[in-house]
Amino acid sequence: MADVALRQIRAVIAVCEEGSFTRAAQRENATQSGVSQHVAAAERALGVKLFERSASGVVPTPAGLRYYKRCVEAVGQIESAHEEVRGFAGTVSGDLRVGLMPTMTRAALAPTLEQFTPRYPDVRLHIVEGYSGLLTDMVLADDLDFAVVPTFEGRVGLKSRLIVRDREMLVSSPKLGFTPLAPVRLKDCGPLKIIVPGRANVRRRNIEIYLQTHGVEVAEMIEMDAMIGTLEFVARSDWVAILSGLICVNDIDKSERVINPIFDPPLFAEFVVISQARRTLSTQARLFHEVFEAEIKRIQEVWAKTIPPSMFPESTTRSRSAGRAKMRANE
Repeated sequence: MADVALRQIRAVIAVCEEGSFTRAAQRENATQSGVSQHVAAAERALGVKLFERSASGVVPTPAGLRYYKRCVEAVGQIESAHEEVRGFAGTVSGDLRVGLMPTMTRAALAPTLEQFTPRYPDVRLHIVEGYSGLLTDMVLADDLDFAVVPTFEGRVGLKSRLIVRDREMLVSSPKLGFTPLAPVRLKDCGPLKIIVPGRANVRRRNIEIYLQTHGVEVAEMIEMDAMIGTLEFVARSDWVAILSGLICVNDIDKSERVINPIFDPPLFAEFVVISQARRTLSTQARLFHEVFEAEIKRIQEVWAKTIPPSMFPESTTRSRSAGRAKMRANE
């Protein structure tokens, strides 16, 4: 039976995720030769080549990728055991670093903090607001415990879980004359002067595909990765934006902006929580996520009561279950 030490397994995981012995060594606070020796020892013990080495970098062989996935699961179980034992201490404390998009911070963050901070006063919170590319890189670099971002193809070193499938809304100024909360068919609303996220934002591609495939006429387009600026400009002009219902819920019954669910066909945004594949969430991260996800569910319930049932997305619970199954199948 192969006898591979835990330090060798961690070296294999690091090289696979970093694609480089140098970066893996930096991450593991080790020397490059030390990491290389650990990987070579694992390959000798297993009797199979785990990586292909070239001048352009290091990539796992099919056997190496399969071994990496199993090792990540095993190391995650060890981390889970550590967290369970820490739970016997009784007090929840320590640092918690969370990354959220503006979509999440505008409506869901404050109510979450209102509940979480009195319950767990010994947790030192660090909240980072940013867009999906930045937050994903920060999770990979271990600068965040977890982040909430739009669904994407996935990256080595990350695990993800669907938390909500949300209805996209057309946001406009009252001067454009749309009836508040009435479903709109975008192809009947053009030509539109529309604000869209930058190309690094996952939602940009989804919006552009929708506009192109459903005959929506666009007169002008502005790229803007500034959510507050987008909302303020829309309120003051004849420009519109397509935004998630999560960020629009605060505009229900307000006069500054008009919100309309998009239909025929509807447009959805899916959001996932991402964390490092080799780690399990700390107790404080898990508890914060539970409170945050409950607030997301509450917002969905508000929309379910506000717009016609035929316009509202499928059950959050069913979407979440389907998302878990999909993520497991892709692991």
